[in-house]
Order: sequence, then C-alpha cells, then structure tokens
Amino acid sequence: MGAELGSMRVTEQIDAMEVSAINPFHFLVVPRTLATTLMVPLADYHRYLIALFGGYLAMNIHDTTTIRHFFVAAMSHLEFIDIFPAIVKTFFFGYVIGIIGCYKGYHAKRGTESVGISGQQRGGCSSLAVFIIDMFAAQITDLL
Repeated sequence: MGAELGSMRVTEQIDAMEVSAINPFHFLVVPRTLATTLMVPLADYHRYLIALFGGYLAMNIHDTTTIRHFFVAAMSHLEFIDIFPAIVKTFFFGYVIGIIGCYKGYHAKRGTESVGISGQQRGGCSSLAVFIIDMFAAQITDLL
C-alpha cells in the first residue's frame, strides 16, 4: 500500500486527483485502511484454525484420536475471556498497519528513492506500533 501510494505521489497521480477536485484521501487511504482493518483479523482467524489442525496432527502422531474428539476436547478448555482480547487486538493491528502504510506512502517525497525509504520506515513504524498496542492490550487484559 505504501509503495503504491508513494509511486502515485512520485508520478503526480495524487496531485492530478487534487486538481480534478477528487479528494485522494477518501479515494485512496480510506479503502486501504478499511481493508487492512478487516482482513488482518480474518488472516489471524485462519492462523488459529491452521494451528489447531497442526495440534491435531501432532496429537494424532502419538495417540490415535478423531478430529472431532480433539476439537471438542480443545474447545472445552477455552473460555470467552481467553479468545476475546486476541480477536479485538487484531482489528487494532490492521487499522494501525493500514494507517501507517498509507501515511508513509501518501507523504513520500519526490523521487523513486523516497518510495523505498518510506517503505522501510513503514515496516519499522508498523512493527513498533503493533508491539506497543499488544503491550497495552496485555496490560488491559490483566485488569480484566
């Protein structure tokens, strides 16, 4: 996202949208941020399912059990408070990743070199932001 918006800035496509009385922020940034806000949690849920299936495969190597029995046993030990913070965090992660990626790309300077630099900054800033949000979420979850 950041590289795409950065290259659009460098090739003056964003400037052309502004001249045409189209708000590029609403047209370019909002859909990308909304997409990451919704798709990061979806990708995370797939990760949970794959991890559960991997746990079943590991369990099946040592002990013969059915997949239904494994999932019933695994789900019987989970409570809503165990799952809820992980679900909520992923929405914040997706939003922050989208906003930072779009911000760095949207505000790239002139030249293709700045697109690469903004991409590097985007990766570092997004990783740090996700780490900080996860830290705060862990502290809030402890209070619950």
